[in-house]
Amino acid sequence: MKFSNGFWLDKAGCVVSRPLEVRSYDFDGHTLTLYVPHRPIQNRGDTLNLTMSTLSITAPCKNILHIEHVHHLGACKPGPFYDLKEEKTELTLEEQADCFILKQEDLVLVIHKSPYQLTFYYKGKKLTTSPSKASAWITDENKQSYMREQLSLSVGETVYGLGERFGPFVKNGQTVDMWQADGGTCSEQAYKNVPFYLTSQNYGVFVTQCEDVSFEVASEVVSRVSFTVPGQSLGYDIIAGDDPKAVLERYTFRSGRPALLPDWSYGLWLSTSFTTDYDEKTIQSFIDGMKQRDLPFNVFHFDCFWMKESEWCNFEWDGAMFHDPEGMLARLKQQGLHICVWINPYIAQKSPLFKEAMTKGYLLKNTNGTIFQTDLWQAGMGIVDFTHPEAKAWYQSHLRRLLAQGVDCFKTDFGERIPTHVHYHDGSDPVKMHNYYTYLYNQAVFEVLEEERGKGEAVLFSRSATATCQKFPLHWGGDCSSTYESMAETLRGGLSLGLGGFGYWSHDISGFEDTSTPDLYKRWVAFGLLSSHSRLHGSSSYRVPWLFDEEASDVLRHFTRIKEALMPYLIAKGKEAHEKGWPILRAMWLEFPNDLACRYLDTQYMLGDKILVAPVFNEEGLVSYYLPEGEWYHLLSHEKREGGRWYQEQYNYFSLPLFTKDKTLLLDHFQF
Repeated sequence: MKFSNGFWLDKAGCVVSRPLEVRSYDFDGHTLTLYVPHRPIQNRGDTLNLTMSTLSITAPCKNILHIEHVHHLGACKPGPFYDLKEEKTELTLEEQADCFILKQEDLVLVIHKSPYQLTFYYKGKKLTTSPSKASAWITDENKQSYMREQLSLSVGETVYGLGERFGPFVKNGQTVDMWQADGGTCSEQAYKNVPFYLTSQNYGVFVTQCEDVSFEVASEVVSRVSFTVPGQSLGYDIIAGDDPKAVLERYTFRSGRPALLPDWSYGLWLSTSFTTDYDEKTIQSFIDGMKQRDLPFNVFHFDCFWMKESEWCNFEWDGAMFHDPEGMLARLKQQGLHICVWINPYIAQKSPLFKEAMTKGYLLKNTNGTIFQTDLWQAGMGIVDFTHPEAKAWYQSHLRRLLAQGVDCFKTDFGERIPTHVHYHDGSDPVKMHNYYTYLYNQAVFEVLEEERGKGEAVLFSRSATATCQKFPLHWGGDCSSTYESMAETLRGGLSLGLGGFGYWSHDISGFEDTSTPDLYKRWVAFGLLSSHSRLHGSSSYRVPWLFDEEASDVLRHFTRIKEALMPYLIAKGKEAHEKGWPILRAMWLEFPNDLACRYLDTQYMLGDKILVAPVFNEEGLVSYYLPEGEWYHLLSHEKREGGRWYQEQYNYFSLPLFTKDKTLLLDHFQF
């Protein structure tokens, strides 16, 4: 969100009021509170009719400083608030004539008194600065209030993260808004908005606001990152570390780390797809076809139409298609399969559950007390109010019934289109809840899974997320298209999401919308099976490989076996995600932060810390890829490559650039 007109002027109609000098302060060993007027105080009369900022600085965890900038405290909105970990951490303060020096471990903040300015250092190295006149309280032409902060970028500094973003991997030059949206994978909208970014200077910034945070990343001011929120307060963390993995580890210590996932979840997932016709006979034909072709898979997923049309969600099997659901699930499980079913947090008016939920007050209400309803998605649907304890328990009771039938996990779809002019049972601010709703939704489902299946056995397949949702894995990339361009944008989304602490990630192999060519299907299979989690799913057509061509079955078998061979390694990397907050699918920059060539790479990635993958993104089978310094070996052919240089090569459907420095990972039985 921009409020300037070039460097010298403010945007027409906007009043930008900036804190200028520290007038007084309080310090109790844990919190430094600064009182910063927005104009110089030369006499007592200057204290009248005065705008003043109150800044509170704490250290919620080691090597993290939290800055809370408030204009009018009484105007601060109610919750929700992110569920964040805090330790009682002491600060040391030294006052000098022109500044304060605040220290916590290796992180130092120098606060210049006049003009007011913040400069952050880690182990003596300057990280970033909030320059004079960068912080501000702003009113626009409609008298709407905003709080803004700006942090400097050094020459060549690059910015990453901000959730699942499908555009350029490096965020410099972009405007990025934290607003949940069901916009596919081809626009600036995102299903998973996380107001946290890392930079190549080895620090992270986490804006601890649930509402719409607007970032101007080297855009409005090309040497700064600006972030703005509506209202009267703005809070953010500065998180320092020796390298980006250390920063991510500290961020996820504060915001939460992914739960451990069961080993079976790493295997292939096969779906009915979305609008296709299916019954038990259809499903069994897919299973038999996979068995006949020696194509192992672990999970069978039932998408929306396991329930009756126009009744989502009623949590009941469509009796016209599934005459014996308990028996069917038992038969599927006898074949060694785990079962996933699709759900969302909406109750259609035609659902038998709607009147019950409406009568008991379990649905979101309009401000006039009526039930909020919409025809967008399901006719007359209402939205479950998870801030209502009884509504949450009621929703969970239907999930428990499905688990008792034999279901193992849930695909928690949707959760982005949440209205902002509604009333919540607990009084939560509806604007903040637009983004935060997905946390309560996925938390409610994950709690049931942990209670019924046990910790380490709970797994979701979720689309929407916000900061801290990484605690409820796993997540997939949303509705991509069946093109190479969409395959590439999907990878960029996964790389950015991983830099927000999301340890596990998947995507719809060959694309969700439309139906891919056999060529694209086979190339995407390689990418999909070399991700932490792998799913065959689509919109209006089945995704079993023999419907594309028989070679597709051979390719799927080949890469499924590769993933099976790598399973101990992947499970170990999942444990790292749980213990450290490091994603399994990692940006090259995360593993090689000092290699300048890795800073912009977004068409290849590291699978864990030891395997480099470069998917094929064209019909010709050509790949340009970069190997960092050292000796690398192809996992399948064992061919040696020298690092520190680029390569361009052509690959058939059964291979791709797949390299490691660790010879113990070489797959002998896959030699060509």
